[in-house]
Amino acid sequence: MDKGDQELAYKMIAERENQTVRVERESSFIIVAKARIWASEGWQVVITDKDGKSYQPAEFDKLLAA
Repeated sequence: MDKGDQELAYKMIAERENQTVRVERESSFIIVAKARIWASEGWQVVITDKDGKSYQPAEFDKLLAA
């Protein structure tokens, strides 16, 4: 697998009305920061880690403690 095909560790999905935004990052710090911004703007946000576990905004701190 070359680097371009590598799956990133964290995925964020933000949804509002009929819009969906998807972001992938290797860093939990960066993905949590982005997710908090989207959530503060009224988007429904969830982060999924590489193991498939989903985190709602109230659980984002768990990602930073890992």
